[in-house]
Amino acid sequence: MKIVHLADTHLGLSAFNRVDPETGMNLREQLIYDNFLAAVDRIIAMRPDALVHAGDLFHQVKPKTRAYTTALDALSRLQDAGVPMLAVAGNHSMAKTRYTASPFEVLERGGYRATDLYVAHHNRYRRVELGDAVFHLIPNMLEAEGYRRAFDGLEFSPGTNVLVTHGLASNLKDRRLHTVAEHELEATILSDRFDYIALGHFHGQVQVADNAWYSGSLEYCNYGEIADIKGGLAVDPESREVGHIDLPHTPMLSLGRINCDGISAREVMDGVLDAVDSAGQKTFRAICQVTLDGIRRETLRALDQKALSEVRGRMLDLKLQVLAADDPSRIFYEDSLVGLDYVAEFERFVEREHLAPGDEEYVKKTGTAILRSVIARHKEGENAAE
Repeated sequence: MKIVHLADTHLGLSAFNRVDPETGMNLREQLIYDNFLAAVDRIIAMRPDALVHAGDLFHQVKPKTRAYTTALDALSRLQDAGVPMLAVAGNHSMAKTRYTASPFEVLERGGYRATDLYVAHHNRYRRVELGDAVFHLIPNMLEAEGYRRAFDGLEFSPGTNVLVTHGLASNLKDRRLHTVAEHELEATILSDRFDYIALGHFHGQVQVADNAWYSGSLEYCNYGEIADIKGGLAVDPESREVGHIDLPHTPMLSLGRINCDGISAREVMDGVLDAVDSAGQKTFRAICQVTLDGIRRETLRALDQKALSEVRGRMLDLKLQVLAADDPSRIFYEDSLVGLDYVAEFERFVEREHLAPGDEEYVKKTGTAILRSVIARHKEGENAAE
């Protein structure tokens, strides 16, 4: 049996405040949908026996309408090609209470329940037999103990056994993403009794055991992933042969490092512009980063905002990674450090955590009050110093 392993497609993710002029949609979100469907077409051309998705098909538990329609479009194409899809709910798209509907219920009701879509969600293990292979589907669980209970209750087939689950392998525990319902997978669950283990959650494509792989996310979801391999995996569970599949995605490019020691803001900007110009057409609709090494805070504040805005308009996004001379910590520079809207950033963070409505309102109200108080004290301190 030949399978393709994907994970962490995060349909519905939007970023960078750029708008597609044709659709009026957030451009980042639009590109994710387009790339996902193009990836599905490329997978179909490979004629696998099954497509395995190891969690976080959607970016949130209540997906946007376009995220649903994109998933349904992909399932229709797979159905027409005779390629079944097996999937588990990841932590981003899992229903966190028994009263919350899973987004996969909508897909199952879309006419794919019987023979084309097999999904495990709502903290329930599912066993699926396809030919001589058995797929053991363990979704992201509300509690870490749920994985152990599911594993202890499964029955191995004398034929091929494939585990599909979502969580962080214990040997990657230092690479936590610090997201809601992120659970560590015990080493004993990643058993060598499985012919293949398809993992989701970690966004880099990496092998964590002889028989266990993360396919990684299809797209770059944040700048911390700039060195990661993106795509999918072609797998033969019987022979345990695993190979990388290059699939459509928005590129993320490092445009180099500028030594900022002793140079002016104008010279820093010239270096940024030279780095972008040198990359040429590769930056079109790409996510780009330039590292400013050893820059002082006053130089950073003096960068030409208009020039930065214009150069950022040539690509999907441009981040300046700052290694400040007067601060050893590594930070990312938005429009300016002074002008960053911390309150808005905090509110967006809370919204991504999908708290209960009452809890979300309380956390936002309390957190923003504290932030505004801290910002006010900080500004008072700066004014006093001046």
